[in-house]
Amino acid sequence: MGETTPDNIMQLGMGFWASKAMLSAVELGVFTALAAGPADLSDLQARLQLHPRAARDFFDTLVALKLLEREDGRYRNAPDTDLFLDKGKPSYIGGILEMANTRLYGFWGSLTEALRTGEPQNEAKHSEDFFAAIYAEPARLRGFLEAMSGISAGAAQAIAARFDWSKYTTFVDVGAAQGMVPVVIAQAHPHLQVIGFDLPAVQPIFDEFVARQGLADRIRFQSGNFFDGPMPNADVILMGHILHDWDLAEKRMLLEKAFAALPNGGAVIVYDAVIDDERRLNAFGLLMSLNMLIETPGGFDYTGGDCQAWMHDAGFVATRVEPLLGPDSMVIGFKPD
Repeated sequence: MGETTPDNIMQLGMGFWASKAMLSAVELGVFTALAAGPADLSDLQARLQLHPRAARDFFDTLVALKLLEREDGRYRNAPDTDLFLDKGKPSYIGGILEMANTRLYGFWGSLTEALRTGEPQNEAKHSEDFFAAIYAEPARLRGFLEAMSGISAGAAQAIAARFDWSKYTTFVDVGAAQGMVPVVIAQAHPHLQVIGFDLPAVQPIFDEFVARQGLADRIRFQSGNFFDGPMPNADVILMGHILHDWDLAEKRMLLEKAFAALPNGGAVIVYDAVIDDERRLNAFGLLMSLNMLIETPGGFDYTGGDCQAWMHDAGFVATRVEPLLGPDSMVIGFKPD
């Protein structure tokens, strides 16, 4: 038996150091600045307007965290940060990290209070509805929707590749945000006609993004609120990073509305950071569920078995769970013919 050490405990306990170093690097634009090519310490310090006291330690910390590389005194992006954290590239996923830095990092400091009270610790703590506040401010809304694109792009590519779209001609993305999922799937399957369904304030940002991809002839926006009325009719209904926002009764209601909006033989696809059925392995999914405690009145993440059971109760058959990318999985159900 190997020696028991405190390494894991210390790494987890002080993990916020590394997290905040990366989030600050995103905020400062370190990886975007280095996308043009390597730079030495003095150049980087001047370009990013950093105080000399800690600049060297900061950049060398990013090297030790494998976010940057250093050779002959010049820093450059690691391959993954160059691809995913350069704002000039379409593969940029930093939007969600920007939101983590400006909002979630501070709110998670109140996790203990949330665990004791069961109450959200975000804007709602001061009588401000999180979603209402975001959707009321165009600039804030755009940032939020871009963040959603960042965390949805990889899953969208996996769904486009792993689901058999040849049997269907239409699909609706419920809670479409900026439109990343409709765009990725429509690009991969030119026969599909697509609806993005979201609140009215989203439409200008959605239409702009879709037009920029040259897909306005096949992707259209439909405004609405899935709590106030039915979902749009389509052969396939997709809900990504939506179901976990709501309590159990609301989750069941959304699946029932999806069932009602589908034709016989239609399919529903739900994806989130689905927790493994034994609740032992997907730490990200379990942490995301704690994030729903911080962010929402009743939301929580769930196992694949949970979601399949809710789908069966709503009338779906032949349900299955398939892994996507990273911690995300999709749960698929079919309406009987």
